[in-house]
Amino acid sequence: MEILTIQPFLDYYDKVRERTLRLIKVVPPSQLDWSYLPGKFSIGDQIRHIATIERYMFAETIAGRKSAYQGCGKELADGYDNVLSFFNELHQQSLDIFRRLSDEDLQRKCTTPGNVEMRIWKWMRFMVEHEIHHRGELYIYLNLLGVKTPPMYGLTSEQVAQNSIPNI
Repeated sequence: MEILTIQPFLDYYDKVRERTLRLIKVVPPSQLDWSYLPGKFSIGDQIRHIATIERYMFAETIAGRKSAYQGCGKELADGYDNVLSFFNELHQQSLDIFRRLSDEDLQRKCTTPGNVEMRIWKWMRFMVEHEIHHRGELYIYLNLLGVKTPPMYGLTSEQVAQNSIPNI
């Protein structure tokens, strides 16, 4: 999928973020620091990581600057309300950068932290894939904790099967 115009992409990305936020809103505040293994991202780290990578790596490089990503630790935001505010604030900062892009800018190249030159539209596509990847990890984390998670598109797998015809 090539991104040719910025506004339809931003509309799509808004829907992706809505699904991520719907999941984050079921995180029990008492489980924010939980991780499945010592040394692995906690739930809070996952949320901060989505925010900081979007803002400090993707948005910075799209704006023509070097990546400024420095991690996703508790020192950035601690406690559920602070993490959620941090997540939303960095997203707004990123959107401010993305909204300044013209359709022509999508064809410009940016330099990734790996020193690869890439068209901005492709880098933006990677940004969405990155968020979805970490959202999937959050689903697993929450399921391991027994937290009921929202279905992605309104129906559970069981409801889709119930509303479908038999596969012959």
